[in-house]
Amino acid sequence: MWSIVDRYFLTEIVKVFMAIMATLLLVVASMLFLRTLEQVNVGNLQAGLVLQFLGLQLLRDTATLLAPAAFLAVLMALGRMARDSELIAFTAGGLRPSRVFRAVLLFALPVALLTAWFALVLKPYAAAQIQLIESRKDDEATRISGLQAGRFYQQSDGSVTFYAADMDSSSRFTGVFVQDRRSDPPRVVLAERGYYRESGVDGEQTVVLEEGRRFDGRAGDAAYTLMDFARLTYYVSGASTAQAARSRRAATPTGELLASADIRDRAELEHRLAAAVGVIALVILAVPLTQLSPRRGSGGRLLLAFLAYFAFFNGQRLAEEWMTAGVTPQWLGLLWYQAVIVAVVFGAILPGSYASRRLVSRLRGR
Repeated sequence: MWSIVDRYFLTEIVKVFMAIMATLLLVVASMLFLRTLEQVNVGNLQAGLVLQFLGLQLLRDTATLLAPAAFLAVLMALGRMARDSELIAFTAGGLRPSRVFRAVLLFALPVALLTAWFALVLKPYAAAQIQLIESRKDDEATRISGLQAGRFYQQSDGSVTFYAADMDSSSRFTGVFVQDRRSDPPRVVLAERGYYRESGVDGEQTVVLEEGRRFDGRAGDAAYTLMDFARLTYYVSGASTAQAARSRRAATPTGELLASADIRDRAELEHRLAAAVGVIALVILAVPLTQLSPRRGSGGRLLLAFLAYFAFFNGQRLAEEWMTAGVTPQWLGLLWYQAVIVAVVFGAILPGSYASRRLVSRLRGR
């Protein structure tokens, strides 16, 4: 059964945690929304996919926000209780430090499970969907479907230029100009009208131009071909988009990583697990980093807290690189850096702690 003290600690920590998560999500969503609108503005993304694309990015990044939010929540909640001398009062009333660790772990375990669900299940799904959208952004038909009137657009390293003078409410182009330097000889197409079409059955993508003229030839060369057409259709294959969405390791489902013997797949799996395990490690670090005595300055421990936080996530990148490069043995895995950082922080704090002073006084008394 949870005691009154446990409930009090949990209430204080959870309130701070919810406020921090709301702030982080708002900041991240604002940044991602501006980047998404920029892609829409340059024609890289259809306007109808803005909310879907933004939601997928938030779903992908939430796993990386939970661990620092939990660390800051415990640090701020216990720090406020220390400044108000509540922790001193609890200690004077017989509350052992182990009870504080217990209350913090009661908060950390559900957050760690939630982080594991995001990192192992939702994050690869969101990454796969994002890659699917991004792979289709480079497709000619999809790029044209997101165009705005009166602007020139280029793709394929400038080999293809597209321009539409106007666009009606049904997204049909008028006054279309296309220059295609990929063909031999180069081609210029002028059309009165045009529109983008995608089959809902097989996903076939096409760009249809109507009432136009096509010029095949080089400027200044008398050998050219001129052809009028009533309807000209460009077919764009979309069969490889699903494979492109699964090509990157970040979008690989966790079950496939578990079955793989590739060291890079194992590193990706442990990278996802590191987010959940990191919640436990960070909140454990936050307890001794909280200043218990109001008579002592907290600047040194706050500096140590920020150093530990940055070392924590930089150590993850370093450990992953060492693992894939073979610098560290495979049996060691990727999560060893968390134990090292926890040991270093506790080693730096332990000599000046109350428990160590009490132990020294007992040894001297004997």
